[in-house]
Amino acid sequence: MHMADALLAPAVAGVMYVASGTAVGVSIHKLKKDDDAKKLPLMAVSAALVFAGQMINYTIPGTGSSGHMCGGMLLSALLGPQAGFLSMIVILAIQCLFFADGGLMALGANIWNMAFYGCFVGYYLIWRPIMRSKRFGATKAAQRVKIILASIIGCVLTLQLGAFSVVLETSLSGITELPFGAFVALMQPIHLAIGLVEGLITAAVLIFVYESRPELVQEVEPVEGEKAKGTLKGVVITIAIIAIVVGSGLSLLASSNPDGLEWALFGNAEAGYSENMGLDEEEFGIQSGVADAAGKVQETTSFLPDYAFSGSDSAVGTTVSGIVGSAIVAGIAVLICFAGKFFRKKDKKEVTNE
Repeated sequence: MHMADALLAPAVAGVMYVASGTAVGVSIHKLKKDDDAKKLPLMAVSAALVFAGQMINYTIPGTGSSGHMCGGMLLSALLGPQAGFLSMIVILAIQCLFFADGGLMALGANIWNMAFYGCFVGYYLIWRPIMRSKRFGATKAAQRVKIILASIIGCVLTLQLGAFSVVLETSLSGITELPFGAFVALMQPIHLAIGLVEGLITAAVLIFVYESRPELVQEVEPVEGEKAKGTLKGVVITIAIIAIVVGSGLSLLASSNPDGLEWALFGNAEAGYSENMGLDEEEFGIQSGVADAAGKVQETTSFLPDYAFSGSDSAVGTTVSGIVGSAIVAGIAVLICFAGKFFRKKDKKEVTNE
């Protein structure tokens, strides 16, 4: 769902930067009051996992399209909405600047579409109400059911909102080649399927964390007599290993079909599927001086464009991209925490004993 600069008019892109920037300011303000030091290592490895997970496009059967996880619901369920949102920004910014994934001018819109809804709307309207509900009981089985239900509903809803926002932002930009109704009719159903798959992936990760260290999952009520099966260090190491395996190995198995947005715009006629909007991938959208300038910046900063070595189709480039990108995301997430003095340690002994 990463938008290219050609899909946005500079004015619309500017508004989305302001909207996303406002959410950043609110998140930073609230995080300065956070003193849960356990979030620091968890933020690093979970952000790396989402970066790696976004490299894997999974095929949507019968459509000629594919999808990849956004990760906002997963990160907010583990870190809270504010820390999850900032983690998503790190991921999207690294993808944009170092891997030329999504336009630089469109970064504000991509943050809003892929991070804001999952981290805030998904958390406050779906995750927290379901996890606090008393209707399911107070057993471990009930907690698992709530995690699965909240993950699936949250991912489906927030991806639907993100997909609709793409259509709205594009329409407001005045791209006449994209009739609003036809674009909506293509974008919403395909992202419904993508959201269902992401919901299942999110639920699987959160169930693992819950079984190991229940207190690491936001809004989970303690079950009487329940004991943690693992350590914080064990959970962090496991997630880090999964991120490396996914980014360096499983990413090589990613579907070559276009993602939901590309599929809606350009179709997949070469593989025998619909042309959809049938746009020319080389000549579509809006040309502007701002977009040209942003593109030149990306050309300078992206050392592994499209997650590959420049001018090479070698699979090694994808593997290197997965490892390097995950490491950069984890490192920058930690640096931002220290720079902002987030997750302060009130009791060093308590943190050490975890």
